[in-house]
Amino acid sequence: MKVAITGGIGVGKSFVCKLLEARGIQVYDSDRAAKRLMTENFELRRKLEAIVGMELYENNELQKRLLAKFLLASEANKHAIDNVVHPYVAQDFEQSGMDWLESAILFEAHFDKRVKFDFIVCVTAPASVRIHRIMQRDRISSSKAAAWLECQMSQDEMRRRSDFEIVNDGECCIEPQLDTLLTTLTEKYNL
Repeated sequence: MKVAITGGIGVGKSFVCKLLEARGIQVYDSDRAAKRLMTENFELRRKLEAIVGMELYENNELQKRLLAKFLLASEANKHAIDNVVHPYVAQDFEQSGMDWLESAILFEAHFDKRVKFDFIVCVTAPASVRIHRIMQRDRISSSKAAAWLECQMSQDEMRRRSDFEIVNDGECCIEPQLDTLLTTLTEKYNL
């Protein structure tokens, strides 16, 4: 059984995944894998340089600010990067031996088409909470944090496409929600 965990930036997917890992469920972090692959996979690096420019890598390091600026410049840029990076990430996940995957852009990157997931979980939080979390984590302004939210699929659309929701608003307790999720999976898939 393959399970995907999604939700927009700042909803706290990583926190939810840490709680799952404490329960013995290993979760593939697609964002971390993408960063690793963009550094380690030379074929992927060449493709990214062809799109963004040779200055994308300086002293063998990915220039994250340059990549972020390119991504935010247009929807076409975002799709160009996604179409190059995400097939590599999907293949890496398939070879990882893990059954759970975390991806903020599960639907936008078409991971739900690249990998057959049996169940999709959406982590949600109010926009104000998300913006605050992004500002704290990335040390950026509220307008920049809001721009990242605007670049992603709406939370309502993610929720609609998912099978289960975990509310991570800082008030709702997550552990009982995880209990319900795991019970639902056990009953549905006879685990």
